[in-house]
Amino acid sequence: MVTSIIDDIKQSFRSGNMVTRIIIINIAIYMVTALMEAFAPSFYHSTIIKWLAMPGAPIQLLYKPWTIITSLFVHAGLGHVIWNMLIFYWFGRIVGDLIGDRHILPIYLVGGIVGNIAFMISSVLYPHIIGSYAIGASAAVMATAIIAGLINPDHEIRLLFLGIIKIKFIILAIVFFDLLGIGKQDNTGGHIAHLGGMMMGWFYMLQLGKGNDIANLINSWIGQIGNLFDKKREQKKFSRSHMTVSFKSDKVKSKTQQHTNIEQEEIDDILDKIKKDGYGNLSDIDKEILFKASKK
Repeated sequence: MVTSIIDDIKQSFRSGNMVTRIIIINIAIYMVTALMEAFAPSFYHSTIIKWLAMPGAPIQLLYKPWTIITSLFVHAGLGHVIWNMLIFYWFGRIVGDLIGDRHILPIYLVGGIVGNIAFMISSVLYPHIIGSYAIGASAAVMATAIIAGLINPDHEIRLLFLGIIKIKFIILAIVFFDLLGIGKQDNTGGHIAHLGGMMMGWFYMLQLGKGNDIANLINSWIGQIGNLFDKKREQKKFSRSHMTVSFKSDKVKSKTQQHTNIEQEEIDDILDKIKKDGYGNLSDIDKEILFKASKK
């Protein structure tokens, strides 16, 4: 049964869109950290959190710069992760469908990073009311939410007990409660981070409207990092390939080339679909073809 569950999760991760992948990562990390907190609470709070959470003091961030990213995938409890991922699912699908799946991860990262910076600044200015560290995807989620509201404010979402509500009213409620929380000094740092994420979401769309696509820059950086690992794997494959020598006839080479051309045509068609309709509208078969091609 465990193997079956793992296989299903792997398949969902491979064939799913970026919203699905980010949700899977967040839930997986929550499960690991929750078990650590349950069985080794002292070690978790004294060591793990300190190495994953965003610190309020700038000097600590200099020693642990990765925390500005890792904190976006760590949550304080079941309600925390469920609420964040539920909102992210609602608004992430809308953003992915309307401006393309390739924007989801960049929005999540830059929204979360700016939210963390806003938290750190507030912690320096008001250390007596701001916590010493921050965790959670809230700022990243708020960046996604505000972008969904900007591009389609009248889109309707059905909420439990409340019925059908337009996005613009949901965004208004979120901003209201964040401002209320700041005024009451209730999780002030968290609410400031939310507003920071929203401001970044607004800036992201402002730049996109001017023709400046932040996603291109972020995805390029991510791709370069991925290429470093790919080069290492390729070097290992290359060294192993020198241990054996194979010969192919011209007929076999011709068939291989023909098969490659067909695959490339399929990939080109899929890329055209993404450009036209967005990644989220691809069929499972198209997503699987694209995933396999990315691994070659």
